[in-house]
Amino acid sequence: MSKDIFLTNNLTNKKEKFVPLDKSNIRMYVCGPTVYDDPHIGNARPIVVFDILFKIFKKNYPKVTYVRNITDVDDKIIKSSKENNISISELTSKVTKSFSEDCYYLNCEEPTYQPKATENIDLMIEMISELIKKGFAYENNKHVYFEVKKFKDYGQLSNKKLDELIAGSRVEVSKNKKNSEDFVLWKPSEDDEPSWKSPWGKGRPGWHLECSAMSKKFLGDEFDVHGGGIDLLFPHHENEIAQSRCANDTKIFAKFWMHNAFITMSNEKMAKSQGNILKIKDFRTKISGQVLRLALLSAHYKQPLDWNDKLLDDCQNTINKWYNSYLDIEYNSKVSDEILKPLYDDLNTPGYIANLHQLYDKAQKGNNEDKSLFVSACQFVGLLNESKENWMKFKISKALISEKEILQKIQERNKARKNKNYEEADKIRNTLLDKGVLIEDKDGKTTWKFK
Repeated sequence: MSKDIFLTNNLTNKKEKFVPLDKSNIRMYVCGPTVYDDPHIGNARPIVVFDILFKIFKKNYPKVTYVRNITDVDDKIIKSSKENNISISELTSKVTKSFSEDCYYLNCEEPTYQPKATENIDLMIEMISELIKKGFAYENNKHVYFEVKKFKDYGQLSNKKLDELIAGSRVEVSKNKKNSEDFVLWKPSEDDEPSWKSPWGKGRPGWHLECSAMSKKFLGDEFDVHGGGIDLLFPHHENEIAQSRCANDTKIFAKFWMHNAFITMSNEKMAKSQGNILKIKDFRTKISGQVLRLALLSAHYKQPLDWNDKLLDDCQNTINKWYNSYLDIEYNSKVSDEILKPLYDDLNTPGYIANLHQLYDKAQKGNNEDKSLFVSACQFVGLLNESKENWMKFKISKALISEKEILQKIQERNKARKNKNYEEADKIRNTLLDKGVLIEDKDGKTTWKFK
């Protein structure tokens, strides 16, 4: 029997008990990357947050269908390919590969389906035709627009009236539109831009349309959860609801709408326009993906997460400490609902991490069963997923100093101590410490470990 799960639903602005549309198949859709540039840490947050939700659903239901799209046709992609003097297919292949490597690095499970926009253009054309036929969209000068005023529930997700939404957003100005708030479903392409044949001429779909078409293909007209970053709430998700409900004649599109808050640096949103981008791939050669994963889970998904060196140092120290308690025993303990309770309460990851610290303290004093439970609880959220041996190999490979150099420094320090040159001995200890190596003198022997 499934455990009660509570999620904040931005459609109702309330925390609600999750009741699936079909308990035999939970269906969730999360907006994936637009592959015009390597993903940054801000992009990593929804990847990890909804990976945790995927795990919670799988723990409680027999089947979960998780779809995360790849946007590989977009104005940003066209612009980036021109700026970098690289073909669009080469650019999107390269960035999609980088995104996949980032997901693996962050220890995220693969979604059930990861469709690309360019593979589903025919479905988008079908949906546009349906919207025109039903009177919700119109064609003008080879462009097709959705007529927002025809959908009475527009603005429900944003909890704002149409006039407020228009005033508070940058609306595309075009003489082809009937009304300023109408949004594009199809537009013509230039000769050097990606294009497909359609009843309205050679062109490409508007960005909002792809998620509506692909969610319908893999999840049906209605599904349980739609997720993404808070920046997608308006207009992207608002427009998805409008076109999907009108095309499919449904009262809902997704039952629950969940959005993670931004990652900030010095309280400024991380964005390319701000010039404060930290790419995920740049961390791969420096620190473990588990450290980044723990950092991303350290704040509640609805709250902004300020990214800084102290956060990473604290998470690095925590992961190191936890690995140092790792014994070579079987880790197959069942993680109880009581331990998972914070995650059932709107993905309260800070509360769950607090539980992990308590389990660690108990494991330090307890038996192998306590240690097994601690490691299993970590592994449930994608942490401590390597053997201690592999972790140490990783630490050594990423270290600022080799094992051979460490042993040589210890030998030099022992010699200095023997000669009562304590100033030199302390200097060597501090040199090792600066390179992340802790040394300990006990019973006439000196041992070392990475901090």
